[in-house]
Amino acid sequence: MLWKRSFDGLEALVAERGNALLATAVLLTGSRAAGEDLLQSALERLMRSWNRVREDREGYLRRIMYNLAVDDWRRRRRRPEVFGTEERAGPADPGSAVALRQTLVAALAQLPPRQRAVLVLRYWEQRSEAETAEMLGCSIGSVKSTASRGLARLRDLTATWEAFPVSNGAM
Repeated sequence: MLWKRSFDGLEALVAERGNALLATAVLLTGSRAAGEDLLQSALERLMRSWNRVREDREGYLRRIMYNLAVDDWRRRRRRPEVFGTEERAGPADPGSAVALRQTLVAALAQLPPRQRAVLVLRYWEQRSEAETAEMLGCSIGSVKSTASRGLARLRDLTATWEAFPVSNGAM
């Protein structure tokens, strides 16, 4: 007997928030292809719990994405011989906002998993410290100190960059 499951609202969620979700996934993974894979895996897990999750399905989906990304980072750290690190080239056209974004994603990819997750949540997703702490299952103090260390590391990584003129100021 085939069971028919109802996923009312899933199509609307993906239509309305899909681009923002994909942008977050790309920042967490470092590439569009890996971001698409992460988002797809997170959507599959959300669908398994669809009937249990009644409120804030987007928040639940985002938490799944962050947890999957952290799991992947840990797996790569444990098995670096299997999951080689990609070499990230600098921007081809340093005057474009796209090149700046790609370079920033590459710099984020060099951060430890916890720092990357905190910075993406706090500054890309514009989550509060309390929301970030809740999503990552840690204290607010841990979020503050991790963000501070992550920003300091990004400053170190980007200290040698030349100024990137960005025409519209958007990223």
